Amino acid sequence: MQRLRDDRGAVNVMVALLMIPLIGFVALAIDVAAMHWEKQQLQVGADAAALAVAQDCARHACGTPAVTAQDFAVANHSTGDVTAVVDPVPTPASGEVRVATTGVSEHFFAPVLGFDETTLTTRATVGWGAPSGGTAVLPVAFSWCEFQQQTGGGLPTGTTERTIFFTKSSGTTGCTGPSSNVVPGGFGWLTVNAESCRTTSAIDEILWSDTGENVPSSCTTADFTEVQNTTVLLPIYDEAGGTGSSSWYRLYGYAAFHITGYHFVGQYSWSAAGTCKGNVRCIQGYFTQFVDMSDAFDYSPGAPEMGASVVRMLPDS
Repeated sequence: MQRLRDDRGAVNVMVALLMIPLIGFVALAIDVAAMHWEKQQLQVGADAAALAVAQDCARHACGTPAVTAQDFAVANHSTGDVTAVVDPVPTPASGEVRVATTGVSEHFFAPVLGFDETTLTTRATVGWGAPSGGTAVLPVAFSWCEFQQQTGGGLPTGTTERTIFFTKSSGTTGCTGPSSNVVPGGFGWLTVNAESCRTTSAIDEILWSDTGENVPSSCTTADFTEVQNTTVLLPIYDEAGGTGSSSWYRLYGYAAFHITGYHFVGQYSWSAAGTCKGNVRCIQGYFTQFVDMSDAFDYSPGAPEMGASVVRMLPDS
């Protein structure tokens, strides 16, 4: 059968008619993917910027939040063509920072349809505050009196190494008073969580003592090796009472302590120097300012401020 001459070019016409929607689909496939990549970079930059500013503020030195946010936003962007805005400007007391990052995603195919670029904005919110409860990596409680003696009752400064004793007397600080009460005045062991060497607690809570000089039975040398030369958040008690297995501590708050040595019993000894050896049970180190970014602790505005802070990502507001 002979092909009709009028059918010639029909395919070309169809291709021409479908070209625009085909370009539209290409734009969706490539340009939308590019927008997604741009937004991911902006979000990472916003998160990093907010976390950086929050850490500064948690250390009571917010510095220049706008500059810090911009630096971190740029560092987490492939081209650095990004703008970070901190609004409102945080203070150490505000307990929250919000950062918005803005960038432009340039399109490859969408300009055919009249869309050259799209402006994208992402946001991140981070909060901070003094720890109000959590799980300490060591089952140890320090006295509020001992903290005051070492820091003057204010925020910790310096790295002068000190020794905190596990005895009826807390050494030269006089924290147990003339009575030399049975519950240790320097630090004391706490009842641990089941099958662990850790203790979960919260402020204003009563913690029970694990009596005796020996470390809690579920603790191992590995548990103590883990904290060598590290800063940990430890419970601080302001009241204590009872005797023997009925001994207790009232939890006042949490402070950061950098551990430089310890000597307990037998194999539980590391970098012990000076009087922290032999029959003397003690911990060496110093109280310090520290920001905890793990999920081990919660924070609240009313928790006592002793240099330790918790920083946490919050839902965008």
